[in-house]
Amino acid sequence: MTKIYLARHGITPANRENRFAGRTAEGLHPDGVEQIRQVGARLQGESFGGIFCGPLQRTVQSAEILSAMLQVPFAGLDGFNEINIPHWDGLTKDEIRQQYGEEYPAWLAAPHLFRLPGCETIKEVQERAVAAIDTLNAEHPKENLLVVSHLIVLRSLVLFYRNLAIRDFRSIRIDNGSILCLAQTADGQMKIEELGS
Repeated sequence: MTKIYLARHGITPANRENRFAGRTAEGLHPDGVEQIRQVGARLQGESFGGIFCGPLQRTVQSAEILSAMLQVPFAGLDGFNEINIPHWDGLTKDEIRQQYGEEYPAWLAAPHLFRLPGCETIKEVQERAVAAIDTLNAEHPKENLLVVSHLIVLRSLVLFYRNLAIRDFRSIRIDNGSILCLAQTADGQMKIEELGS
């Protein structure tokens, strides 16, 4: 049975500045590097068949640190990429409000209804992330795996595996450097839980 650990990348300058990093090439803040080292320390006793991450710098940098600590190779997987809302990339939340009117308040109030031309919805993010998990399960039976991704991607996976609706998106809290574990239960269901300290 495959057990998949899911980690959110370490904190970035954008996280500190209340900025929408999106698909920018931003790397980790020094505190984020330390957070990921702590993730590696927590997982040191596990045996992993592979580490997988989204293609952006902050997840690649996190995966590189974990790869070196755990002595496991890593690979990028587009299914774990950040949501695509290109005209928000690099803007602060206040700048988004100023430049795009009601878009950001709508994103906060009703994420399940959020839909803009040329942008992904949370449902679309969820579909590609779940498909990536299914691929890993099929290609790595009976191996532990580690996935490094983004808040929106990880929230969407939690919603899916807990049978929650997209409207519950804001109820899921996942801090930078948090670890979740996705594993099969005795009845064959996939269950996702936060990894305790």
